[in-house]
Formats: sequence, structure tokens, C-alpha cells
Amino acid sequence: MMRLRHSLRWALIKAAVAGTTMVALAFLIPLGLMVQQTARDRAFTAAERQAAALGPALAITTDQDAIARAVASTDAGTQGRMAVHLPPAESAGAGAGTLSGPGSAGGVASAPGATAPGAAASGGTAQGGTAPAGKVSDPAVAGAAAGSGPSAGATIGEVRALAADVASAGGQGRSFTVEVPGGYALLQPVAVDTVRTAVVEVFVADGDLTRGVATAWQVLSGVALGLVAVSVLVADRMGARIVGSARRLAAAARSLGAGDLAVRVPVDGKQAAGSPEELREAAHAFNAMADRVVQLLAAERELAADLSHRLRTPLTVLRLNAASLGEGDAADATRHAVAQLEREVDQIIRSARRAPEDAPAVTVGCDAAEVIRERVGFWSALAEDEGRRWQLAGADRETPVPVQRGDLAAAVDALLGNVFRHTGVGTAFSVDVLATGSSVIVLVGDAGPGFTDPEAALKRGEGHGGEGSTGLGLDIVRKLAEATGGDLALGRSAVLGGAEIRLRLRSRPDGTVPPRTGRRRGRGSLFAR
Repeated sequence: MMRLRHSLRWALIKAAVAGTTMVALAFLIPLGLMVQQTARDRAFTAAERQAAALGPALAITTDQDAIARAVASTDAGTQGRMAVHLPPAESAGAGAGTLSGPGSAGGVASAPGATAPGAAASGGTAQGGTAPAGKVSDPAVAGAAAGSGPSAGATIGEVRALAADVASAGGQGRSFTVEVPGGYALLQPVAVDTVRTAVVEVFVADGDLTRGVATAWQVLSGVALGLVAVSVLVADRMGARIVGSARRLAAAARSLGAGDLAVRVPVDGKQAAGSPEELREAAHAFNAMADRVVQLLAAERELAADLSHRLRTPLTVLRLNAASLGEGDAADATRHAVAQLEREVDQIIRSARRAPEDAPAVTVGCDAAEVIRERVGFWSALAEDEGRRWQLAGADRETPVPVQRGDLAAAVDALLGNVFRHTGVGTAFSVDVLATGSSVIVLVGDAGPGFTDPEAALKRGEGHGGEGSTGLGLDIVRKLAEATGGDLALGRSAVLGGAEIRLRLRSRPDGTVPPRTGRRRGRGSLFAR
């Protein structure tokens, strides 16, 4: 999971989620607000239609019983959400109206030349008009006393709006909404004649204003989640193709680094389908590089084989000369050296001519003590000829190291060759082998002048050993030590007074190197860890 979180595939998924979420919010939030406003407008529009439905009835009559039946025929009236505020009865002549009979609700009003709603006209006087019981709320009778003017109108239905708001709607002649407990009230004025105006009140509950909004938000949220899921799926598929191409390229690079010169990255076919053009170009470049490496290695092998073949002529001369030396230790050592040199040259030629896939399996690991004894014995003959005193210590027991025998022998030859090349005839030298819990240390010291610049001596090709020196010997030894996790160090011998080279080979890569407490008897430690 941690690997996925830091991969290109995960980065593409996060980018897709972020982008799709921003786009979804940019569109769905305004859409949700529009749905909410639409629901509100729909509720008020329905209320206006309910109010408008009473317009024809009010235009025909203001009879309370008839209006009550008209209110009951509407949906809002059935639900108790509609009320009608009727105008007061029309009066002709100022102060002419009188009350006939007791001033009770439903009293009979007398108006010359006019008939009150629900009353019978007789000789210009209305008598006996009575409001239906249980349907009309009459807060003010047609008149409170003789000569008091026209009375307030009756109200049919459940009233929620304030009287002031109703009066304002009737006086202004326009509809508007007012906030009431539990919702809003739509006040719609309706002209019943040229003078009087009734007001229809329709209650709109808060639930009507948000009806369907929650469902719409859920649907929009589901759409947003669906878009995000689709974008994640698409990004994951795209990321899988890109990551797959990159991993194939990385795997090919690792295989090439491990020595598989035949590995190539597919640039065509099913495996390369869907790969980005940039990765295709990288694959082409990798394949071209691998081809070039194969060509360079082939040329190097040919060059090594050619140089080795050229050495056969001087080696033949050396062998003939060695054969004519007669008997003696020096002659035998010379013939042995020439024979070994011939074997090495033949081995180089065979290795150079051999294809990489035909290379035999190599056993990694050897006995360092055995190899050192063999190589010191080889150089001892030359040391005796030059009058050099030499000493070998610590090579009497098995000391396995994880390097090939030939590589270790070449490293020891390079160290001993430096002694013979950089010191005068008769200079003594010593070789010590120290085995610790996790390392094998080889110390080669001499009684010569020592190193003038140890750092420069370790740099590849910068040694100045005179004729016949390439400056590569110590660099080869250093690489061998570092390949095992060890190191190579230069210093001064505390016993012989000259140079001392310390080669440390790690025998157990997972071990720790304990501090060195001392060397063989009679010699002190030359290097502090």
C-alpha cells in the first residue's frame, strides 16, 4: 500500500479525483441551488393558481355561503390553507344606513336603493339577512350604530396573516407574501366590483418550499460520485498502462545491468499497446543503447583476443630462452613463470572468443590463505634473486573469502608487484593475513621510501611507477575489496618503516567488523579502524 501511494498510478488517481470533484462541484452546486429555487417558485405558483381559482366566484357574488362552497372546492381550502377576506357591504349615501333590530351578528342592515348580501330587498329596506352558521367569521358587523358608516367585511376560512397585511394588500391592489408561523401567506387581492376588493389568503407551508429538494440533492450527489468513480477508473487504466511501460523499461535496465545483453524493451505489439509516445521513445533509446553495448563488448573482446595473440611471439621467444637457461632454481622459476604467462594468455584468448551465453558457471569463493601462499611462493624466487628478505605470517589456516580465486590472485600479484616495482633491490617486504569474525585483512608492507601521495596512488591511472606501470594496479585491488563490502587503505609500516597496503575483504556481508586488538607477536598495529 505504501508503494502504491508513492507511485505514478496513485498520483494520476489523485489528480483525476481532484479534477472531477472540482468540475462536479462547479456544476452540481449551482444546479442544486436552482432546483431549490424552482421548488420554492413552484410552491408559490401553485398558491397563486389556488387564489386565482376564486376570482370568478368573487366576481359573480360575495355571498358568504357561495364563497364558502367555492373555497371548499379547492385543494388549499380542503386542507384548511385558504381564507377569503370579503369586503364590507356597499352603502349608498353618507350616514343613511341604519340598523334594524338588535345589534347582533347577522343583523339586518337597511340601505335605501341597495340590498345587502344574503338579504331580501323590500321597498328599499333589507330585512332578515342572516350569515350561515359555522362558516363565517365576522369580526365587525355591518354597522356598530346608526350613522357610523360601512362595516368591516366577513372572513371565510382559517386566517393566518395579520389584519394590517390584509388591509395593505387590498389597499395597494397587488399580491405579495408575508411570513407567518409555519410558512408563508400569499395575499391575492380580487376586485369584486369597481369599488370593493376582496383578499384571498393562501397558506404555503415550509415543507412545500423544499419538497423534492432533498431527493434532488441526493440524485446530484450520486451523479457526482458516479463521475468521480468513472474518472478514477479511467485514470487507473491509463496509469496502469503508463506504469506498466515504465516498469518494463526498468526491468530491462536491471537485466542489462545484471549482464543479460539480449534483453530488449518491446516497442511494438500487444505489450507496447497504449504506451505513451515518450516511453516508446525511451524504449527505442534503451534498445539502441543495449545494441551499442553489445557492439562495444564484442569489439573489446576482439581487441583483447588480438592483443593476446600478438603476445604469443614474444612468449615463444621467452620460452625458448628459458629452456636454454639450463638447471637451477632461477631457471626453473623463469620457466614456471613463462608457462604460467602462456596459460594466462591462452585463457584471455578463449574468454574473449567465447560468447557470453557459453561462459561456464563460476564458483564464487576461495581460500585466501591458500591463494596468498601460492602467490608469495611465486614471487619468492624473484625476491631471492634480488636479495630481498621476506616474511609471510597468518596464512597457515583456512580463510574463506567471497571472491573468485583468479581475481584474488591478480590482486595479490598487483600488491607484490608494487613492492618490486617501486622499491630498490634488496628491500625487505612482508605479507600478513589476519582473519576476524567477518573480514579477512591482508597487509603488505616494505622497507622502502613509502607513498608520497597516498590519495593520488589510489586514483585510477594516476600512479607514476615509471616504465611498465599503468597506474591501474591499486585501483583493481580497491574495486575487488569494495565488491565484498571491504576497502583498501595506504599507510606506513610501523615495523619496516616503508609503505603498507591494507586490503580488507568482507567474508560475511551481514556481519560487523570488530575492532582489531593486535597483530601477530612482535609487530604492532599499523592502521587504526
